[in-house]
Amino acid sequence: MKLRLSPRALREAKRIKSWWVNKRQATELFEEEFAKTLDTIVATPTIGTSYANCFEVGVRRVLMKKTNNHIYFTVQGDEIVILSVWGAPKKHGPTL
Repeated sequence: MKLRLSPRALREAKRIKSWWVNKRQATELFEEEFAKTLDTIVATPTIGTSYANCFEVGVRRVLMKKTNNHIYFTVQGDEIVILSVWGAPKKHGPTL
């Protein structure tokens, strides 16, 4: 399967990576966990839990435990689309 990051997910991932670099001095932690989780999603697109709090059907989310962020994604044909990268501690998920 192909993998595509939406413009929103790309912006969010860059912002979160920057935060980890600047606030935590963990220069590679987010990037490594993000890449590993994306590989896992491609290998097993049924991973994670269903996210019903959106208008789009079939959205799933996977927790990145080390950085405490969720990756929200959906499968569209032969493509996995990363919709959002969202901080798990927030009291709500993203509006998708």
